[in-house]
Amino acid sequence: MDADEMLATTRAVRKRLDPSREVPENLIRECVDLALQAPAGSNVPRTRFVVVRDPELRAAIAEIYSDIYLNSYRESAGYIGRVEAKDAGIQQRTARSADALERALHEVGTIVIACLDGVRLDGSPAFASASMLGGVLPAMWSFMLAARARGLGTCWTTMHLARERDVADVLGIPFDTVQQVCLTPLAYTKGEKFGRADRPEADEIIHWDRWDSGKLAAPPMNGIARVSS
Repeated sequence: MDADEMLATTRAVRKRLDPSREVPENLIRECVDLALQAPAGSNVPRTRFVVVRDPELRAAIAEIYSDIYLNSYRESAGYIGRVEAKDAGIQQRTARSADALERALHEVGTIVIACLDGVRLDGSPAFASASMLGGVLPAMWSFMLAARARGLGTCWTTMHLARERDVADVLGIPFDTVQQVCLTPLAYTKGEKFGRADRPEADEIIHWDRWDSGKLAAPPMNGIARVSS
């Protein structure tokens, strides 16, 4: 596929993950190799990928994820099914998809966690957080695009970070110096055709030169999920 199609159709894959097909290690290495070509602050790549394939470790991570999802997030005001959206039907279908990932994560053969190596950003100013995380996020997105080009599905989630230290203990990640940023399942997909998402038109969200209060406003985040860490 060309670059435009890849960018327009790289979806959060939850229901259509196919755990029955093992992902070869060489494909994971290819995705990581491409991810490392993403921009890195001060030309120092600090992104690290923890690729979890051991069944017992995957089960432990999935159990932590499920505990947070079912016992904190699912009933919170920030649950995706309660977030205001212009199309309530689409929003509810997305919620069912998110519910499906909680069940599917236990079966997926590869879990990938992107980490920031060498610093933690707890309580840091916005400048520092944006600067340092700005090195990891492009790399992880490049990883996901590379996966899409190879017929693999991914789903960006930060759910496990509510118990980041527990996950660090499971995987031997040094918590004081390595910050986990996001997690994704990695699996072949059931079918390869994905469409564009329902998104605003460009002119609805572009602010030319100055902020235009008449433009489309996003829903307030007052109801963001608050889960116990």
